[in-house]
Amino acid sequence: MKKYMLPVCLVGGLLMLSQSVVAQPKSRPSYSGIYPHLAMYNNEGECGTGAVVPWAGKLWVVTYGPHLPFGSSDKLYEITADLQQTVRRESIGGTPANRMIHPESGQLFIGPYAIDGKGTVRVMPYEAMPGRHTGNARHLTDPKNKIYYGTMEEGFYEVDVKSLSPTLLYEDGNIRHKKGADETGNQPTSLLPGAHGKGLYSGQGVMVYSNNGETGQKALEQFDIDAGALSEWDGKNWTVVRRNQFVEVTGPGGLYGNRNPDTDPIWATGWDHKSVLLGVRDREAGWRFFRMPKASHSYDGAHGWNTEWPRIRDVGTADKPDYLMTMHGLFWTFPGGFTARNTAGIRPRSAYLKVIGDYTRWNDKLVFGCDDSAQKEFLNKRKAKGNIEGPGQSNSNLWFAPLNLPDQLGPNTAEGAVWLNEAVKAGEPSEPFLFAGWANRSAWVQNSSDADVTITFEVDKTGNGTWIPLQTAAIGPRAAVQIPFPANAAGEWIRLTSNRAATLSAHFAYAANDTRTSTANPIFAGLSSVSAAKSLGGMLYGLGENRRALGLAAVTYEGTRPVDVGYYELNAAMQLVRKEDTETHSFIKNKFAIPQRAVTIDEASVLVVDDKGRRWRLPLGNEAYTNLTNQATVRICREVATERDLFNCHGTFYELPAENADGYAKIRPVASHTLRINDYASYRGLLLMTGIDLPSATHTEHIIVSDDKKAAVWAGVIDDLWKLGKPTGHGGPWKNTTVRANDTSDPYLIGFYDQRSLQLSHKASSPVTFTLEADPVGTGVWMPYKTFTVKPGQVVNFAFPKDFQARWVRFKTDKACAATAWLDYK
Repeated sequence: MKKYMLPVCLVGGLLMLSQSVVAQPKSRPSYSGIYPHLAMYNNEGECGTGAVVPWAGKLWVVTYGPHLPFGSSDKLYEITADLQQTVRRESIGGTPANRMIHPESGQLFIGPYAIDGKGTVRVMPYEAMPGRHTGNARHLTDPKNKIYYGTMEEGFYEVDVKSLSPTLLYEDGNIRHKKGADETGNQPTSLLPGAHGKGLYSGQGVMVYSNNGETGQKALEQFDIDAGALSEWDGKNWTVVRRNQFVEVTGPGGLYGNRNPDTDPIWATGWDHKSVLLGVRDREAGWRFFRMPKASHSYDGAHGWNTEWPRIRDVGTADKPDYLMTMHGLFWTFPGGFTARNTAGIRPRSAYLKVIGDYTRWNDKLVFGCDDSAQKEFLNKRKAKGNIEGPGQSNSNLWFAPLNLPDQLGPNTAEGAVWLNEAVKAGEPSEPFLFAGWANRSAWVQNSSDADVTITFEVDKTGNGTWIPLQTAAIGPRAAVQIPFPANAAGEWIRLTSNRAATLSAHFAYAANDTRTSTANPIFAGLSSVSAAKSLGGMLYGLGENRRALGLAAVTYEGTRPVDVGYYELNAAMQLVRKEDTETHSFIKNKFAIPQRAVTIDEASVLVVDDKGRRWRLPLGNEAYTNLTNQATVRICREVATERDLFNCHGTFYELPAENADGYAKIRPVASHTLRINDYASYRGLLLMTGIDLPSATHTEHIIVSDDKKAAVWAGVIDDLWKLGKPTGHGGPWKNTTVRANDTSDPYLIGFYDQRSLQLSHKASSPVTFTLEADPVGTGVWMPYKTFTVKPGQVVNFAFPKDFQARWVRFKTDKACAATAWLDYK
């Protein structure tokens, strides 16, 4: 990023810079709510959006780099109603995600900046208040004159709102680390368990702090170890409330703090490897915790890096509050009156793919601040991507969306567990799990003990804590059952008890009715069909060195043979211009070539062998994809949202978590298509794709064509992919495959598909019994679902009911034979 030489003076220890830089391109096109000219860049390994707040008639935004407690090239941005972006020269960067409005002093605190009602910016230098600023909270004893700042490494300060002078309460971990070992030779210990601080809020006489990660090598590799913590401070002492990964801490007062701090609730969201967690604090009753399902597992990871700053924000109006919650890839309606005694009203809305750091309502739009393109890509490497690199320079953007967008994206299908192979005491209820809000609901319960158990399900119908029986299930020793719930079964929450001590697993699987068709939305018009004889393709790369453009090594495909067209660049005005730059052209062709043999395609399905050697099978689409994949003419895997990949395989786009979030085991199909997409990448908050229909390549709302009509790209957002159509496919783990008795097949994906049917057959001379097992989540907990006895020459057909939900299925037979297990998803 360009460095400016600015006049600087220190007034009362504060950095004062009065001038700002306004730089705007001449035209301002937008694509699916993304304005490319508003893209934000830095010189760091990541450029996330930490906070987005309307204030003083403008929209204020800060970005962050990955671990920069003493400042960075990140900026403070000021945006006007007509979308002029001003880069404030007061900017000192860092890793900020804090924001709070202090009514008494009439200031917005955002990052290390205090902004008054006229838009004047004052700066608190990192020399005076080091750390990665993650949250603000109202002061416990002097809220009129002071506020709290918290950092990601457990640094805490109280700041005078007039002078902005900070007083150190607890030293930031980065400072402790700088000081090195103490006299015993040990490194300084941390204040609290966990790492990677997130939320900060106060009320009921305490300040509450959350962190969502853990240090150490295990945390970089495993997703299911102990990590994170929710803690509170009474002004003197710290108490660890719960040892789990927590992120948001807030209340009905939101950015202003609770209006009635003594009595208003405090809310906290988090998760573990089983489910999403929701906590609520009552002054008298203390903390109560609830569980909810996950739509996406790409946020998992014990280090906490994959989950930045999920929020609960009021996006309504002054006279009609409307709380929107983001958590694990799902938009939620959150009731503003949620307390320990009134827990009704949480509802799922729709699933999303963007990585959202903060959001707000502004000028009757929802504005999402995103984390789009990280140059470093961190731990997110896998062989299916080949040796391709991340973008040359980190960048992200804002996403302007209609107020009803949270109801318009992906189906809200989700799952979660209350027990995972755990020792459960007799008569002791599980934590409450959300029950309301889905059309199709079921539970999987596995008894790993040597005695029968009876499980009782109870529901809290109104959210007032009154539990009544719903149904019971008897489960034999070393057995499992799937329990469908009636569609009309009412209840806000559900919980389980066992009649005896046992080792149990209990998953809940909830599915929406996917109302999409298999027809792509018209926004995808102009992209090539998979069977097209010719197509405009090319490799994409977001350029570095502050060029702030996208490079395209353009090719024309004639069948699978690429014909080099030349090098083009896409600028901020979304003009695709031919350039003579042989060095960059060669770099893209070599470094971003599509890898050979990223997956294996056989008669039955797509076989993926992940980086841990685990085998997974995915459905087939149009048979033309087999040749295109084998000839390496369609990109299979690439990161297009920070720390998670988009996997485009045999006609289906999938969300693919990083390997440290369990990777393919938690893959989620997004949409299926019949398009010949050559490459895809993120740029200025957009999803760009190549593979344009050559005869009809014209400049449209989503297609950008070069003046010479030899190069073209499609532009939209990653969440446009839901509009391609519902996931479909066919295949299975076996097709006339020689199998041995009781050997299990590879796992085959079944989760998130709609109309599912199964055909079983074999070539043995006597009947064969097939056993179908299901893994509800992808954790490797396999549960028997159904057996089928198939006579010689017979084909057994089975249609899965709506209430059957699991991520993977597998099969085994009671005798050796040539077997076929074939599934169709329509």
